[in-house]
Amino acid sequence: MKRQIIVASLICILTFSEPAQTQPSPTIENNRDFPAPVLIEGQPIENRAPEKADDKPLFPQQTRAPYRSTTPFKVTTLTDKLHLPWSLAFLPDGALLIAEKEPGNLRILDQQGNLSAPLAGLDSLTEPGKLGLLDVVLDPSFARNHCIYFAFFERLAEGYSNTNIARARLDGTKIADVTVIFRAIPALPVKNFSMKQGGRIAIGHDHNLYVAIGDRDTGTPWDVAQKLDNHLGKTIRITSAGRPAPGNPFLTRKGALPEIWSSGHRSPEALALDPRTGRLWETEHGPRGGDELNLIEKGKNYGWPVITHGVDYPGTPIGAGITAKEGMEQPVYYWDPVIAPSGMAFYQGSLFPQWRNSLFVGALRGRMLDRLEMSGDKIIAEEPLLTNLHARIRDVRQGPDGAVYVLTEADSLLKLIPK
Repeated sequence: MKRQIIVASLICILTFSEPAQTQPSPTIENNRDFPAPVLIEGQPIENRAPEKADDKPLFPQQTRAPYRSTTPFKVTTLTDKLHLPWSLAFLPDGALLIAEKEPGNLRILDQQGNLSAPLAGLDSLTEPGKLGLLDVVLDPSFARNHCIYFAFFERLAEGYSNTNIARARLDGTKIADVTVIFRAIPALPVKNFSMKQGGRIAIGHDHNLYVAIGDRDTGTPWDVAQKLDNHLGKTIRITSAGRPAPGNPFLTRKGALPEIWSSGHRSPEALALDPRTGRLWETEHGPRGGDELNLIEKGKNYGWPVITHGVDYPGTPIGAGITAKEGMEQPVYYWDPVIAPSGMAFYQGSLFPQWRNSLFVGALRGRMLDRLEMSGDKIIAEEPLLTNLHARIRDVRQGPDGAVYVLTEADSLLKLIPK
């Protein structure tokens, strides 16, 4: 199948003012199926048995970090008028660019709290009703070139789909010069349409794009993440034009796709660069048990489905049921039972001094914002936040003002500031 990479364009920007401070009105989800975390200082927040009965961490602090309470905060709802929001980006004038997964919209929330109508211009990508948006990020030179990149998927006419990357220019109140720069291969049947798409984007210090692509299985593990002739279950690294980035590990290997940066991933949900070190981190869903936080490094294999700290959905072992193998990387941290981690962000702001050097991870099934306290590459403490909202958390970002911004999966954008 021929790989399609099309030369790129740009995306532009609007102007905004500071969001109105309103009273919280987060979406409350009923039928919560995740138990409240245990909040005992110095004890893990999880006290259930692991899904994989014989599982044990392979080094200290790999799982079940002790609970540590830090600082009070208050929550403001900036809007509750979104539909399946998936990601957000901070524009230079204080406005927010928000991607809604379906029906596939980009919208702007200005500083007065006004939410725009869906921005025109995405209809060039696919037919109405067949588009889904995932991550959106600004080009490092956005102030000059008004360029953004976004991940999307589409239902193709023949019933196939996959995860793609585009860039464009925001021209006033519409999106212009939309160009697809990368299409993951192979495209898969529509039954895989909404499963394990990946779609997170992180831009490195060299301005190359890292993109996470899920393995797209339909519930039964398969081995595509271990094969280098496809993009499934991989992180890829491409230039701003969508070409394989210089220095990629498989540029000259016969039978390997040159965009691949790492392999052995199941369902990646977040990519973020540590601002202190520039290193790339990822979260991904395990099956039953074994949600992972990984430090992603060039050319490395993260093991799925050969090794995992989880079990298959019926409760049976996956493959040989092993958790480690030579040549395959261990997660820095894992959750078992699962929390279904989503977006994540490193916190380096001054608004919450006690949160500096923390990593925030959203949780879908866990319905919380999980604060992970780090020392070097180790997780030394854990603090679940926003558990009273009973809301599935889709994304989290540190704002330029030092506040923490959180997207719930249903409809809301929340802002956390000191109490």
